[in-house]
Amino acid sequence: MRRLVVLGAGTAGTMVVDKLRRRLARADWLITVVEPRDQHYYQPGFLFLPFGEYTPDQLTRPVAPLISPGVELVHAEVDRVVTTDDQVVLADGRRVDYDYLVIATGVCPRPEQTPGLLDGGHWRRTIFDFYTYEGALALAEALDRFDGGRLVVHITEMPIKCPVAPLEFAFLADEFLRGRGIRDRTELVYATPLPGAFTKPVAAARLGSMLDERKIAIEPDFLVERIEDRSLVSYDERRIPFDLLVTVPLNMGADFVARSGLGDELNLVPVDRHTFLAKGHDNIFAIGDANDIPTSKAGSVAHFSVDVFARNFTDLAAGKPMTGRFDGHANCFVESGRGRGLLIDFNYDTEPLPGTYPVPGVGPFRLLGESPVNHWGKRAFRWMYWNLLLPGRPLPLPAHMSMAGKHQPSTKE
Repeated sequence: MRRLVVLGAGTAGTMVVDKLRRRLARADWLITVVEPRDQHYYQPGFLFLPFGEYTPDQLTRPVAPLISPGVELVHAEVDRVVTTDDQVVLADGRRVDYDYLVIATGVCPRPEQTPGLLDGGHWRRTIFDFYTYEGALALAEALDRFDGGRLVVHITEMPIKCPVAPLEFAFLADEFLRGRGIRDRTELVYATPLPGAFTKPVAAARLGSMLDERKIAIEPDFLVERIEDRSLVSYDERRIPFDLLVTVPLNMGADFVARSGLGDELNLVPVDRHTFLAKGHDNIFAIGDANDIPTSKAGSVAHFSVDVFARNFTDLAAGKPMTGRFDGHANCFVESGRGRGLLIDFNYDTEPLPGTYPVPGVGPFRLLGESPVNHWGKRAFRWMYWNLLLPGRPLPLPAHMSMAGKHQPSTKE
């Protein structure tokens, strides 16, 4: 019997085991997933917790019921992978043999990597994050207490999970502060290491204009070196003082990746960007946020990439070549406040463009255009996540990006 071991039961790992359990014969394949936590979090919901939306029970579910029957679930931390022996060593000393290994342990915020972020005594007092459940809840209390001043939304470095989420937070903060009647005495600043609001020019121009419309100042090319005296200080010695800082710390992969000699400087696993096969290995894959593919670390990427991976792995198990090629497809709803949102859809080679999605000319979603339908599409995604995406059920969305319905913007757009 051959053994497939998946490390991590987050979004990508859960989809992998649930899809492959239906595809691989139980008489031939033992599938094991290793996950230390007993709760699974709907991470896109963290964005809304600081603004009093969603309740904790809407964002968490036990891990075990999300895993298909016939998959062995091991609750444990991973110490390291011994690639020469095809073994995973757990923190308690147990060893798990594998024929094929899938690393799906994602990334997490590392505030300790920025001097002054944790050691200045301001963490979760005047400095907050919302990429963790605990951080989002603490930020909700801080926003309720906030009575004006300078609120800075900040990204330490790319890549990060859901790269549009900090923009969404800025838009929602603008709406929230207006609702409380204190927007006129609050200065909102968006500090980013990027040269603009996004990585690609068309989307950067559109999102940048949305910041301007809301009078949110942008501080581009800001590479933070330290936090000092309630100020962000960049490597070129620019300073951004704050009364309340909402930061996205450096995102890094799991430490066992480094201990195993499998990662880069951010503990991301270098892989073939089309098949997710780890470079230098013929039986190790990294999927979801855990790898270094040059696209967004977002749930949609996990979904589309797992679709390609599952078909490829089924062929590999049958002794056939892997012919599926992931094209970097990502799409993300961007909540812009006031009951509206926009959608971006792109891949390795094509930047986000205006148009309609998924049906050309019909939509119902607008690309790079704000609409109430996009807002409700984002809200509906939570139901789809728990009931369709995680169980690995098919969605009527192609894994590969299509140019249908998209167009190059005119200079007037």
